[in-house]
Amino acid sequence: MPLDRLQVTGLRNIAQADLTPSAGINLICGANGSGKTSLLEALHLLGLGRSFRARHVKSLIHFDADSLTVFGRIAGSPPQRIGIQRRRDSSSVELRLDGERVERISRLAEQLPLQLIDSHTFELIEGSPRARREYLDWGVFHVDHDFLALWKRMRRALKHRNALLRYGTIDRISMAAWNQELGRAAEQMDSLRKQYIEQLVPLFAETLARLADLPDVTLQYTRGWDRQRPLEEVLEAGINTDRQMGFTQQGPQRADIRIRVGKRLAAEVLSRGQQKVVVSALKLAQGQLLERLTDRHCLYLIDDLAAELDSRHRQRFCEVLEEQQGQSFITAIERNDVQHGFSQEFAVFELRGGCLDGA
Repeated sequence: MPLDRLQVTGLRNIAQADLTPSAGINLICGANGSGKTSLLEALHLLGLGRSFRARHVKSLIHFDADSLTVFGRIAGSPPQRIGIQRRRDSSSVELRLDGERVERISRLAEQLPLQLIDSHTFELIEGSPRARREYLDWGVFHVDHDFLALWKRMRRALKHRNALLRYGTIDRISMAAWNQELGRAAEQMDSLRKQYIEQLVPLFAETLARLADLPDVTLQYTRGWDRQRPLEEVLEAGINTDRQMGFTQQGPQRADIRIRVGKRLAAEVLSRGQQKVVVSALKLAQGQLLERLTDRHCLYLIDDLAAELDSRHRQRFCEVLEEQQGQSFITAIERNDVQHGFSQEFAVFELRGGCLDGA
């Protein structure tokens, strides 16, 4: 379900903004520094409880405000209210769902699946495996209700095993127990990840083919340890090396998606514009898969769509995005940079110095 109301108070240079967005495409236009990306940041906070531009939420509070608040209403029968607040004099973020305080960010994420396409999205190609692992786990989390509990179980086992590795003398009985627990959780997690990737790959290939002529781009999932051996056996065999390093070197925490062009890594081959096409295809394909498997839709946050894309590739992107059933918020300096790519009606909001006007 889309948001039919968004209120932002005290976030960066946005003292107060209140808008009624379209259920489809929403263009956020304005000059540099007008608050366009800050509005996307507010939406990101609403769905994930964190910023994509700053490490600490407290740093987002308007210089002249005591707190920041983001409120959204999700259309439905009945509508659902979702909100987040961070006070300057508090050490924590307050989350609310239908007026009740909630403790887990995952509750917000379940209600508002977000896909972000911005300058940091290039990390899916250029960055460390962590970015690609987070991308993969986002997808599995939203299509399999057992994944979060399994992920927590894996992290707990990994934490305890790493603590044992750092002790002067290893308790072999405890180590064997945590090896077994980590191994069992890892096998289940690997199965879910592998199944998800198998469903994602054909959608990614179809989406990429519509966006650009890059036929040799492939995705390859690697689980983080020897494919021929159970993890428990790998952990036992590598215990001395792990002890020297002070952490577990193999396991699901090392999983990755290798993005290649032919036999070479995509980061070594693709131009900046081609990379943006590929990461856009990854995000859009993931949104399509969510729709197919759950009948739920993504909220797309797209910062500066025109950057690195020529008019032809922007047109193709807009055509694919329109076919998605999700709601989109797209920033642009000038509406002409984007609006000609869409055939359907859309809402336009102009930002000037942190103040929002509907048009």
